[in-house]
Amino acid sequence: MSSLDLDSLVAIDVHVHVQADQHGHLALDDELNAAAARYFKGDPYDPTVPDIAADYREKKMAAVIFTVDAEAATGQTALSNEEIADLAAQHPDVLIPFGSIDPARGVAGIRTARRLVESHGVRGFKFHPSLQDFLPNDRAVYPLYEELEGLGVPALFHTGQTGIGAGLPGGRGIKLRYSDPMLLDDVAADFPGLTIIMAHPSVPWQDAAISVATHKANVYIDLSGWSPKYFPPQLVRAANGLLKQKVLFGSDYPLLRPERWISDFAELEIKDEVRPLIMKDNAVRALKLG
Repeated sequence: MSSLDLDSLVAIDVHVHVQADQHGHLALDDELNAAAARYFKGDPYDPTVPDIAADYREKKMAAVIFTVDAEAATGQTALSNEEIADLAAQHPDVLIPFGSIDPARGVAGIRTARRLVESHGVRGFKFHPSLQDFLPNDRAVYPLYEELEGLGVPALFHTGQTGIGAGLPGGRGIKLRYSDPMLLDDVAADFPGLTIIMAHPSVPWQDAAISVATHKANVYIDLSGWSPKYFPPQLVRAANGLLKQKVLFGSDYPLLRPERWISDFAELEIKDEVRPLIMKDNAVRALKLG
């Protein structure tokens, strides 16, 4: 199997969830899985790493894949970072593995992050502050960010509203305010060598996300989790102008499939010279793939 051939790829999807492992274990429990499917108006689909590789190879796209380790807050046993990374290594032509470390793991999590990068080829880390129940700018998490900065790998943070827990009583206890992108402004300022990707249109804080990405050279925005036809107009303006080199294609697969996203993106008023930046070129730079 060949390594990533950037010239042959039509796009890099920076936001792809592994929903199941090789043993049938799921990333979310049945209630959260069903709530997310209702929110996205789709059928539950729990792809494994080989499923994702086959799908994206057919599409001539690469995919950044990850799970979310939220075991401390949810009680749901996390999928194995090691298994995801090792399976991704069997498909290096299309898969870019990220890990996920629950900040509640403390020093053990920091050591795990280093091992995942050095021994398993992990290329970055995914955080979901609302699901993992932590404030991104909590100083207790800073040693973990310091480790990622030293390893030279990016951190991708969920921002804005989440479909996980949506419509359930109390949202299953998931607090949206932990995903305010302005909390990441502190992290970006305190760790200027850490590349930060703010995932999703950050509704209801879209203006804040644009401000942070404009002000901090080390901050990007991915466009996953929303059909482009619903993007806030100020996000479209920023993607066409000030942030044209800071905005990344992401789908939120399998909850939102890339073919649906791309079809709607084609109808968006995005400049011709900006489209390839969003679909691939900006990700090459942010992920240091070049």
